[in-house]
Amino acid sequence: MIEMALSHVDDPDLGQSLIQLGMIENIAIDGTTVSFDLVLTTPACPMKSKMKEDCINAIHEYVDRNADVTVNLTSRKVEQPKPEEMFPNIKNTILVASGKGGVGKSTVAVNLAVALAKTGAKVGLIDADIYGPSIPIMFNITENDIYGEKHGDKTYMTPIMKYNVKLMSVGFLVDPDKAMVWRGPMASGAVKQLLTETWWDEIDYLVVDMPPGTGDIQLTIAQTLPVTGAIIVSTPQKVALADGVRGVEMFQNPNINIPVLGFVENMAWFTPAELPNNKYYIFGKEGCSKLSQEMGIPLLGQIPLVQSIAESGDSGKPVALWSDNPTSESDAFDLLAENTIKEICKLKKA
Repeated sequence: MIEMALSHVDDPDLGQSLIQLGMIENIAIDGTTVSFDLVLTTPACPMKSKMKEDCINAIHEYVDRNADVTVNLTSRKVEQPKPEEMFPNIKNTILVASGKGGVGKSTVAVNLAVALAKTGAKVGLIDADIYGPSIPIMFNITENDIYGEKHGDKTYMTPIMKYNVKLMSVGFLVDPDKAMVWRGPMASGAVKQLLTETWWDEIDYLVVDMPPGTGDIQLTIAQTLPVTGAIIVSTPQKVALADGVRGVEMFQNPNINIPVLGFVENMAWFTPAELPNNKYYIFGKEGCSKLSQEMGIPLLGQIPLVQSIAESGDSGKPVALWSDNPTSESDAFDLLAENTIKEICKLKKA
């Protein structure tokens, strides 16, 4: 009788009865006293009070209006697989992060991925900056048809391949002309879905273009992926360097504990096209270089502020592609890729 009564109570979100969903356990009856466990998907379920009330009302309506009903709210602990078990084919994951926006983090992430791919490595690039996805523009991808691919019992999203880099971005899944208005938990959930439901196959280096800052999304990524190390991007300005320090401290937090591979100083100097041998330090000189020495963290590269880098990003042809006609800009990203690989090798030998 109790199960029959509770079969009339639905989970408001799933639209199925609590009995069908296996959410009712340990039913005990002693005369007119009834007790049972209502097993929630999460202890913070926003509908738990409503479901509890609906259960009590159902027993009063279908069994005994005078019954003394006790509903024990509980949740079943789910053992999450370790990140390395979820991504067995990804050898190295590199987080490209910054303490603040506007320092060229996405430009560095995109060109690092392309430069790594030029070495012959199998490379993936994921755009985790869900509020301002840049990959569709920087790779000139106008199509947003993401296909499903079944592996085992699950269907995964298939990354788009361009310039020998496998790409995934929330920008492929939403209208690029509309702003993303998500609360923190929704944003973190979207990023986790992007990470765990993409089929990367074999990857030597997965580069993650992180959102700026040190919040929930950064924690979600750090705890979901098997991260090899992080790269901190900053400009030479003091205000940017201070945010870069906070980024380092986030990764070195005992609860995160991700090695910092090094700094990248972006917009290190300005060189006008008509004076290619001149350097103008408009944001300060060698701020990241000094900070790397102070913190004992390598300086992986210095990227100049030149028009060609901005234009190449806007045109969808990253400057790191220019191997047939190498420039100081493309050389800078090639050196960044080389130094990144060296630091990863050192880390794995330690």
